[in-house]
Amino acid sequence: MSDLHIVLDDLRAEGDDLDALVATLPDESWALPTPAEGWTIAHQIGHLLWTDRAALTAVRAPDAFVKMVEAAFGDPLGFVDVGAEEQAGRPPAELLADWRDTRRELADALAELPRGTKILWFGPPMSPASMATARLMETWAHGGDVADALGVTRTPTARLKNVAHLGVRTRDFAYVIRDRKPPAEPFRVVLTAPDGDSWEWGPEDAAQSVTGPALDFCLLVTQRIHRDDTALVADGPDAEEWLGLAQAFAGAPGAGREPGSSAT
Repeated sequence: MSDLHIVLDDLRAEGDDLDALVATLPDESWALPTPAEGWTIAHQIGHLLWTDRAALTAVRAPDAFVKMVEAAFGDPLGFVDVGAEEQAGRPPAELLADWRDTRRELADALAELPRGTKILWFGPPMSPASMATARLMETWAHGGDVADALGVTRTPTARLKNVAHLGVRTRDFAYVIRDRKPPAEPFRVVLTAPDGDSWEWGPEDAAQSVTGPALDFCLLVTQRIHRDDTALVADGPDAEEWLGLAQAFAGAPGAGREPGSSAT
């Protein structure tokens, strides 16, 4: 999962798929509510624009990004909503055009970074490939909220492997962000891909494991589904605990979804 150009191709494709969902919407449809409380379709696209722009700032102007982080820490629970609200108030055509330009600029900027570069972020610094993966994860997750608002069922793709990979790699972060000690030993994670293939992480002889559909795992680590609504199987108490905490995104833990409330 570390080939930057492959991940960037997936990021561009994920953005294009979401773009296609909203490109022909009448202005009034941008005000449709999504599963995220208080967020319309415009908020979802506005949030992606705001975050893509923040990532672009982190790449091109690290000093300016540090100031963004300092401002965010002044309102750690509200700055995301504020950013989305500001963007959501713009005319839809203007918002969409800005998001298109910004996500293209970000992908191009990431492609130009030398190997070994570390990009500042709201969580730990990331490599260009990790940043691209994180942006793909968010695009997919918020795209799902938009699809739910429109009553559209998306077909899962192999791009989900990027999201699943990030979900596995952020296991310890989900504990640390809650001031809890991560499990000492790695888990075995084996997920069934949309095409029936098997995606695997961790040592084969791990004492604890997580298995099940890749789609369910990706929905869970992006907090788009409640643990009880998944077909994931945890073998071991620590693995089960993790599935109740998992988050693939930086920042404060989210509230997640209520049982039975998640579209899949």
